[in-house]
Amino acid sequence: MQSNKIDSYINKKLKEISKKNQLRKISDVHRKPKNNITFKSNNIISFSCNDYLGLSLNKIVINAAKSATNKFGVGAGASRLITGNNYLYSLLETKIKNLKKTAACCVFGSGFLANIGVISSLMNYKDLILLDELSHASTFLGAKLSGSSVIQFKHNDMKDLEEQLYKFRNKHDKCLILTEGVFSMDGDVSPQDKISVLKKKYSASFMLDDAHGLGVVGDGSGSNSLFRKKPDIDIYLGTLSKAVGSYGGFICGKKNLINFIINRCRSQIYTTGLPPAVLAASIKSLEIIKNNKNLIKKPLENAVLFSKIVGLKTPVSPIVPILIGDENKTLNFSKYLNRYGYMVGAIRPPTVPEGTSRLRVAFNSSHTKEQIKNLANLIKNKLKIYE
Repeated sequence: MQSNKIDSYINKKLKEISKKNQLRKISDVHRKPKNNITFKSNNIISFSCNDYLGLSLNKIVINAAKSATNKFGVGAGASRLITGNNYLYSLLETKIKNLKKTAACCVFGSGFLANIGVISSLMNYKDLILLDELSHASTFLGAKLSGSSVIQFKHNDMKDLEEQLYKFRNKHDKCLILTEGVFSMDGDVSPQDKISVLKKKYSASFMLDDAHGLGVVGDGSGSNSLFRKKPDIDIYLGTLSKAVGSYGGFICGKKNLINFIINRCRSQIYTTGLPPAVLAASIKSLEIIKNNKNLIKKPLENAVLFSKIVGLKTPVSPIVPILIGDENKTLNFSKYLNRYGYMVGAIRPPTVPEGTSRLRVAFNSSHTKEQIKNLANLIKNKLKIYE
């Protein structure tokens, strides 16, 4: 009689993960206004959240969610193609497509679902996918599910991207170039203008995952607004769970793309619709983003102040990575900051490549100068030990 192979596999993998200092545990967190959180019974200041504009705790947004719950209930009841397509979906998709200046939009249950579903439904075994080596895990999974030939190009390296296009493009039917707008673990921005040129030269399509760009950089509409000439993006992916402070993901593009998604994308078709409260909260948050330009400037301003004190290069987004390298040192650094009342995420493989473990400092609009200066000085003094 054979033994339980799955059980032994699980135990083996857990031992390997633990040995590498990569074992994760989930702890309860109570988030409060002004970056206060309760974590393991301690009250500390968070520099780890992606709620860049503090809209998840905004009273106006919360009241919009409450009103929608009272009117429509707590759940959608079914998938969008059945009875789950509350009219708030249409209002939300209209606001998003107007903000992005695209012909159409489709809201998903999450950005992860949008990535894996859209990539795998558009591409197949005859096709070629080229993606930045530091792209999100959902992008890699979507590419794998498609069955396409998948090639990574060096991070933001346009010379390497063109070399791969030149070498492999003519061997495949469709070609899709994938990258992020603002890279979630590095905080840098992709060269979307240069990718636009290459995609046209090699008859490819360009998909941008801008989860960390919307509402945070440029004019608030996303990282593509940073460029003097608007990049030529065929498929724009964003989330409603970061700067928007709610939940869900979306795809923007041409009308035929959205019609295709509605009919062929399994992660859209076979998923229950988002709760009405989530849709209403997203609608209200997007109104705030559109009408409050001073708010969207604050996260980057705070990141710049922090980086100046620590002696880091000037950031282009509210995400500031501090590279440590070793997993154990990174964990200890994070624990050190925690003891002084600050939460800063210790990011380790497989989230980032081996040997690049780091602190990921995420800034939002409600961080105070005092909070920023105190954290910056703590980190600056601790870094001197590693020099």
